[in-house]
Amino acid sequence: MSRIILEIESLYKTYGEKENAAEALRGISFQVYQGEFLGIMGSSGSGKTTLMNLIARFYDASEGGVYVDGKNVKDYEPDVLRANIGMTTQEVLLFSDTVDGNIAYGKSDLPFEDVKNFAHLASAYFIEKMPEQYDTIIGERGVGLSGGQKQRIALARAMAIRPPILILDDTTSALDMETEAEIQENLNNLDFECTKLIIAQRTSSARYADRIVILEDGRIKECGTHDELMKQRGYYYEIYTLQNGNEEEAV
Repeated sequence: MSRIILEIESLYKTYGEKENAAEALRGISFQVYQGEFLGIMGSSGSGKTTLMNLIARFYDASEGGVYVDGKNVKDYEPDVLRANIGMTTQEVLLFSDTVDGNIAYGKSDLPFEDVKNFAHLASAYFIEKMPEQYDTIIGERGVGLSGGQKQRIALARAMAIRPPILILDDTTSALDMETEAEIQENLNNLDFECTKLIIAQRTSSARYADRIVILEDGRIKECGTHDELMKQRGYYYEIYTLQNGNEEEAV
């Protein structure tokens, strides 16, 4: 069995003062193995993005711990931790720079052929139709680009550092199903060892994961493979049948 690369242990996150405190996460625990593809789903406000931010230590847990390669994230220098975690967020942050500069942002010495390769892995072929291609200047926060184009550049940038852990927070939500399927295939065939955690709104983004964790009100509601969750006829089953309009895979 592969070694554990990520461990979430009795994790709580509370916002606000005691009188008005709100619990975003309520004691969740699970382990992720090296090379595993973990899908994370749940309704808005279920704690998905909070969990991702705690893993990358954008803020600290109220109780419990997050361990990367057996070490508490609090014991890493933030720059060292984040250099080993490629991450895309719901609000894509791009810089007023060239496309090349945005993709190579986390690794400024990245050869151009690698920049182009990661753009292709992110299905960002539109870049080669732009006026100056990879030398095209894009505006602050990606002004002038569509939502899907910004997502694909951000994904290319996250992969370009060849991270041991890749966290994608709803990265393909603005893409059509065909492009999403191509990216999923590419993610499954990266040429470096990578554990992938993908927050998804669409079951098409998570159904081929090794496991899918369903969060509800900060707790783990369901956990299993696509087939296992379909048999449970819970949240995942309901979302799948709603999005796909049939119950042919339900048992």
